[in-house]
Amino acid sequence: MHPEFSSPDADVILAAKDQTALFRVHSYTLKTTSGWFRSLFSLPQRPLSPSTSTSSALTLVPSMSTSTTHPDTIALDEDAPTLEALLRMVCGQPITPPQTHDALDALLFAAEKYDMPGPLALLRILLAVPPLSAEPLRIYAAASRFGWDAEARAASAQTLAMDVHDAAHGPVLRKLSTDAVLALFALHRDRREGLRRRLDEPPFVGAGMQTCPRCRRPIDHCAWRELKYRVILEMDIRPLGDTVNAGLLEWTEAKACWEAKCPGTECACVLYDKGETLRLMRECIESLPKTVS
Repeated sequence: MHPEFSSPDADVILAAKDQTALFRVHSYTLKTTSGWFRSLFSLPQRPLSPSTSTSSALTLVPSMSTSTTHPDTIALDEDAPTLEALLRMVCGQPITPPQTHDALDALLFAAEKYDMPGPLALLRILLAVPPLSAEPLRIYAAASRFGWDAEARAASAQTLAMDVHDAAHGPVLRKLSTDAVLALFALHRDRREGLRRRLDEPPFVGAGMQTCPRCRRPIDHCAWRELKYRVILEMDIRPLGDTVNAGLLEWTEAKACWEAKCPGTECACVLYDKGETLRLMRECIESLPKTVS
């Protein structure tokens, strides 16, 4: 018997998976905090017979006696840590927040299974608490499953610092619903493609042959095309775009672009305004969508 769930006046014993731990609790607490237990205890019960009262066998759906001398024992599928954490929530006892998303998912599954809105509301808050908050993709998965739109949008914004197409994220993505994973992929794609389109519009240099602004000599602008390609590759890997500004100062393609001049020996006009290009690039990235819709 768990030492903190061993009240002698409690009338129900809950057994963790494989009977690794027993929890003695009040049926009233279970009925008022769980739709599943409320339905279970409302079923017609057979009278407690002498043979039943002296039996110590574990039963899945026992005769729901209110006797505290011979309380009913109900075997559940949850392991001891999950069941203990869940009961602490519904019984008003101090809790230790889950430290991993696997532990959180087990609690969410159990709270949903037993129709416990109180624990679900508490676990929703804990999504934003470290160390759980460090894994936005797992947060997005949980929030999407339970329809927590605000948390899902916030988590989707945090995933922009990730390459969601990396194979390492496959196990989490496979847990998402089709709508949730498509919405996330669309956000990442729309940021990349949105910037690609914007870089082909004025005041940026468009596609095709252009002319030098000073001598009107034809200019191929190959340096600008290579820089644009590098920017789009960076946005594909990290759609947040926070590494683009640094790259515009450090990349080989960027340095070649800022050093590019008109090939006319008598002109040698600098083709690209570095400061203005960086400013416009920041504005374009800032204007891109930031969360799933």
